[in-house]
Amino acid sequence: MKFGILTGGGDCPGLNAVIRAVARKAFLNNDVVFGFHYGWKGVIEGDGNWLTHYHVSGILHRGGTILGTSRTNPYKTEDGEKKIKQTLEKLGIDALIAVGGEDTLGVAAKLAAAGLPVVGVPKTIDNDLSGTDVTFGFDTAINIAMEAIDRIHTTAESHNRVMVVEVMGRHAGWIALYSGLAGGADVILIPEKPFDLDEVCSIIKTRHERGKTFSIVVASEGAKIDSSKDDSFVVQAKEVDEFGHVRLGGVGNLLAGEIENRTGYETRATILGHIQRGGTPTAADRVLGSRYGVFAYDLARKGEWGKMAALRGQEIIAVDIQDATKELKTVDLDLYEVAEVFFG
Repeated sequence: MKFGILTGGGDCPGLNAVIRAVARKAFLNNDVVFGFHYGWKGVIEGDGNWLTHYHVSGILHRGGTILGTSRTNPYKTEDGEKKIKQTLEKLGIDALIAVGGEDTLGVAAKLAAAGLPVVGVPKTIDNDLSGTDVTFGFDTAINIAMEAIDRIHTTAESHNRVMVVEVMGRHAGWIALYSGLAGGADVILIPEKPFDLDEVCSIIKTRHERGKTFSIVVASEGAKIDSSKDDSFVVQAKEVDEFGHVRLGGVGNLLAGEIENRTGYETRATILGHIQRGGTPTAADRVLGSRYGVFAYDLARKGEWGKMAALRGQEIIAVDIQDATKELKTVDLDLYEVAEVFFG
């Protein structure tokens, strides 16, 4: 059989583990794999190359993706679906494995519904895909964020400062919650629960009145102020990508300014940004990515189109891509209440 594979959306630690796993399992069965460059863009344009042992050797520990990625949406491209079909026919691709998050897999679901031979692998550091307990990339991201928070603790204490750490998380606060809880943050702000600035400042003041000389606030980039007048994201730019997303960023600086003005305590913001999804994947993400890749290959081999590999407990199972992308998996507020025990 001839397989195709693409990686779409934001880059993510563990992507190369998936590519390697698909290719290595294919080679065992004398199958071949075509790696499309730059996500759906590569499939539309027929851009890529046939993978060999050389291409997938020594990539398990590498971050990013050897295939490149983009946020191209075939359904925003003229005749995008038709061009994808033509590319698969031209190359003789029997099965296409799409590795990505909500947007990439949303396209995969539409293509499968249109009769194309597509299966999916869930990828996002935000861990916000329903249908799977965990997505690879998440473990690396929270460990990077936790280490950053640990480091910021020492400089905050040395300078008697309030430090605001902005982490990724557009609609779901999994990174902020896990890294903040693990890193001993004094306040954690997530998109699922709009925050009150006065309440945040009150927590910090009470902490300092108790004798503490510094505080750490961890905030998701998608965290919103609880206000009937303004419930929108803090954004860097109003332009949107092909999936309709604005570029977030700025809530950390906003918070730092407001906290300093309202409390009088010197406050600084640190924006972790792309650091969270770059670099070497953790052991957990390497293993999960490898398991997903092997399972996705098996799904494609069996012709189970429109299915996605998913982790349930300790088992990898098949779920419908359509169901997995229907709604986002957001933070359970019961879990947030656990974190609130440690605020202040």
